[in-house]
Amino acid sequence: MTGVPVRGHSTTRLGAAVVILAAWTGAAFLSMAVVAPAAFAVLPSRTLAGAMVGRVLDTLFPAGILMALVVAALARGVRRASFASLLAMVACAWAQFVIDPRIAQLREAIGGPVDALAADDARRVAFGRLHGYSVGGLGIAMLAAITALVFILKALRTGPRTA
Repeated sequence: MTGVPVRGHSTTRLGAAVVILAAWTGAAFLSMAVVAPAAFAVLPSRTLAGAMVGRVLDTLFPAGILMALVVAALARGVRRASFASLLAMVACAWAQFVIDPRIAQLREAIGGPVDALAADDARRVAFGRLHGYSVGGLGIAMLAAITALVFILKALRTGPRTA
């Protein structure tokens, strides 16, 4: 990278933001598209698979928060990218610190496999809803990170005239 200014920042800083966004988004996609389905396909129980995927998310969500903060700082001159990055941070924080603890409390209250509950059991329904929120948080974070990436790449391509 040449270090040419782009909206007050060098291409080196924006290039670093691109690498960070691409790395986290790739890790998130790999977790969602490969690791989670594989865990549920090969582990002997859905409870074990869920525990393993939960451990992956316990790393992925905090990494997403850190990624977003660093990218927002590196790409301050590209406002839309900074905003999208901060949206990714909020989605990761919501999933990690609001939804995932509720899932853990519910699993503890259930005391056994969620699948053992009747399909219309209120605890199983609540678990399904919370699981959906967690997946949604990851999806929103990934879309926001990709959006930030697009805005940064556009800024790098077009130079100082980008918004």
